[in-house]
Amino acid sequence: MFYVKTVPALKRARADIHFKRLVLNRAVRCTVTSSSTAQTEHDGVRSRGGSECPGLSGRGGRRREGTAAAAANEISVDFEQTREAYKSKDSLELLRSLVVFKLCSYDFLVDKNKEVMDLAKKILGQKTFDQFMKMTFYGQFVAGEDHNDIKPLIQKNHSYGVGSVLDYSVEEDISQEEAERKEMDSCVSAAEKENIGKDHRERKYQAHKQFSDRRGGVTGARTYFYADEAKCDQHMETFIKCIKASGGSSMDGFSAIKMTALGRPQFLLQFSEVLVKWRRFFTFLASQQGKDGLEALEQRLELTQLQEFMTKLGANGDFYGWFTGRKEDSTGCIDMLDWNSLIDDRTKISDLLVVPNVELGKLEPLLGKFTVEEEQQMKRMLQRVDVLAKHALESGVRLMVDAEQTYFQPAISRLTLEMQRTYNGEKPVIFNTYQCYLKEAYDNVTMDVELSRREGWHFAAKLVRGAYMYQERERAKEIGYEDPINPDYESTNRMYHRMNELGLIPTENKVYFGQLLGMCDQISFPLGQAGFPVYKYVPYGPVNEVMPYLSRRAQENRGFMKGAQKERELLWKELKRRLASGELLYKPVY
Repeated sequence: MFYVKTVPALKRARADIHFKRLVLNRAVRCTVTSSSTAQTEHDGVRSRGGSECPGLSGRGGRRREGTAAAAANEISVDFEQTREAYKSKDSLELLRSLVVFKLCSYDFLVDKNKEVMDLAKKILGQKTFDQFMKMTFYGQFVAGEDHNDIKPLIQKNHSYGVGSVLDYSVEEDISQEEAERKEMDSCVSAAEKENIGKDHRERKYQAHKQFSDRRGGVTGARTYFYADEAKCDQHMETFIKCIKASGGSSMDGFSAIKMTALGRPQFLLQFSEVLVKWRRFFTFLASQQGKDGLEALEQRLELTQLQEFMTKLGANGDFYGWFTGRKEDSTGCIDMLDWNSLIDDRTKISDLLVVPNVELGKLEPLLGKFTVEEEQQMKRMLQRVDVLAKHALESGVRLMVDAEQTYFQPAISRLTLEMQRTYNGEKPVIFNTYQCYLKEAYDNVTMDVELSRREGWHFAAKLVRGAYMYQERERAKEIGYEDPINPDYESTNRMYHRMNELGLIPTENKVYFGQLLGMCDQISFPLGQAGFPVYKYVPYGPVNEVMPYLSRRAQENRGFMKGAQKERELLWKELKRRLASGELLYKPVY
């Protein structure tokens, strides 16, 4: 059984947040929208930004009042009623699910799935092989070949209360050697190639050959490798088509993009390092003023002391005047959000890549020099992102920016935040992604929520567990930096509970659930028919070009299906019910 209780808003973030939970497969994904202007009206409820929330206390927040009222709002869903759960499927679709899930549980077939599919293609020929795949694996997990192909499935799901998050799932099928070559070429700057080891770089934010094939240990996320600027333009055009397809298929669709598809990853590595070093420097300055050990948003720097210290470092700016001039109600102190504004107004992109060196007592460039082409590549990445955001706004589609590895993610989050500042003024359009298996997840969310409250734009996000755990841990251990992942499952659970203390009912359209297409239908459709907004993550693309995606689905489902006997039992139960009641030829009506 499932239920939602209404509780007051999140106190620590001090913003009115609308959490929309997306449960993708086993990993919970939450979509968050925040109306954080000084005073707003949303869904008929008037609220003030920064209001105190009496129902929560302390870090995680506790329910203290209103238990009886909350109980009145409980909504129950019975997931055992197979007739309701599978009424969007005919009997052949149920049988296909059983066969596919069973095959995915055999280790030999999963381990050798590429070889098996290549052999089947040779025996059957391309045309017959494509038809076989559409009847089995492709038909189970992929909606169709193009935006016209996918419309019937999207419309059928919509009629049963399930929306769509479109994802064009074509992937390059390249060798490990080619992936490594592309990654090393695209993540190392000209200055680094000329002066190996002479720039002020941390090993975490440098490319390492043993981890340059970023597909290793990842089963739930698509991977892009940089080839050239023309390829990035092609990726952008593909995303635009996906956005338009989503807008043309439904009134409330989502589309997903990845930053690494839109430009040279060298910039993401470098900008991430700069952001992390500036944040680390703020923490160092706070410790110098006796403020260490506090939560990120609770740390404050006294400006007079800051000016004195920065002058000793050789920084010539008027930091006191900078911050007091930007804040109408300056208190003589700044927090992390104020500190981050130091790099907001730099016009030349390469000028962003300057970091403080405490040991040498000065500010210095991250790299010795940038070529004109590298500067242009950085600008083109930002331009492509902006083009996609404009298309999403014009098409009435919400754009989700997927999370990636931790050595890219600070830059990805910051660029996404800049899009939110521009496009989330009237409504949530751009959605950031927060990986809850990261130790820093809670601080990242609370800081971004607070920034949206101060600046008056809609905070929007999805919360995911994360797809790179094994790769991240192995890389941290081998290269020699702190493991960024929470130590255990319960720690990640606590990240969710600290962020998910809102009680919302289905009719408010603030809690969203979602799963991958072809999986967990016994959860998606009962929730949708009970009034919850539910979405399927809908991949599409030509049969031959989504083979890498299907290969990963097979690998992912192996572990899932071994522990998902319940889903197969429900499928058999519904097939036997239809056989006994003479409904074996049942066809969904929509």
